Amino acid sequence: MSATEKVNILMVDDHPDKLLTYEVILSELGENLIKATSGREALEQLLKNDVAVVLLDVNMPIQDGFELAHTIRQHPRFEKTAIIFISAVRVTDLDRLTGFEQGAVDYISVPIVPRLLRARVRVFVELYRKTRELERVNGELRTVSSRLIRMQDEEHRRIARELHDGLGQELAALTMTLAQIPEYKSVEKKDQAVNEASEIAARAIQQVRSMSHLLHPPLLDEVGLLPAVRWYLDGLTKRSGIATSLEVKPADFPRLTGDLETAIFRVIQEALTNVFRHSGARKSWVTLCQQHGNVMVRVSDDGKGVGPEIAGMRPGSLGIGLAGMRQRAKEFGGTLRLTNANPGTLLEIVIPARCLVPQDEHATA
Repeated sequence: MSATEKVNILMVDDHPDKLLTYEVILSELGENLIKATSGREALEQLLKNDVAVVLLDVNMPIQDGFELAHTIRQHPRFEKTAIIFISAVRVTDLDRLTGFEQGAVDYISVPIVPRLLRARVRVFVELYRKTRELERVNGELRTVSSRLIRMQDEEHRRIARELHDGLGQELAALTMTLAQIPEYKSVEKKDQAVNEASEIAARAIQQVRSMSHLLHPPLLDEVGLLPAVRWYLDGLTKRSGIATSLEVKPADFPRLTGDLETAIFRVIQEALTNVFRHSGARKSWVTLCQQHGNVMVRVSDDGKGVGPEIAGMRPGSLGIGLAGMRQRAKEFGGTLRLTNANPGTLLEIVIPARCLVPQDEHATA
């Protein structure tokens, strides 16, 4: 639930004039106000709507406020719904105690002070809103966690296949070649086998180096973000056929903290992986920019774009890649935006410049 999304406030009283008074007082809150003139009508409204606060008159015929509150609390959906009692007659300490025993969060006596009533209702409205937002975030985290586990399993399987089909085959060939060398009688045959073994070993070393660099490029630690990004873009262009360019502003783009450089590299890597897998693009562009006290990363392409739910970052629409990129940005106090560029998609991350560090800090590290 967003901060601007309205919540429902249920007002229950058997006197319509009192309901009108509550409506006038609470209208300044800008929320949805629902009225009920009996316990039965109140329960019907509760079953149809998600209610943040119930404003409940104690003195009602057939079923008074205490009995209605007890009934409301029996339903699992309403165990934690905020109930505020209002009464002009039953205002003794014993009455208040009964109200709180029935699950009330507040007990207000008549005459009502409008500002006080608004303030009390506003507290529980905001608590409801924050609770719903926390539930939404927790749900997203559970979804992302389960997807992350699946992604990790898939990555482990991919690495295992590459080790078996690539490096494993090369090492098997190397073993057979070395085993045959003692059997050769001529020096020429032995030299030929040795050269073949050397070539196989060189290919195996190259495969190990490529896998290692993709997992974590040493350039990132040794000389920084820009060389690592350039190396990755060159490799991606060769592997995917997507022409990818890099623009850096200013030309003397500063070094960042090690953690931030790693995060930005992973964001670019994940964004371009999405371009390769889903966009159908022929070109992509990466921009690294420092301006207005911020560090900005933009990745765009000329592909088919994304759907409105993904572009709007709606709950449940984000895959593990986008969710991970947004989380990386949040860890540094930044934000992620995703828009359709017509054609293609523009992903932009803005991170506060407090993560910048002096050049000599890297030099002395």
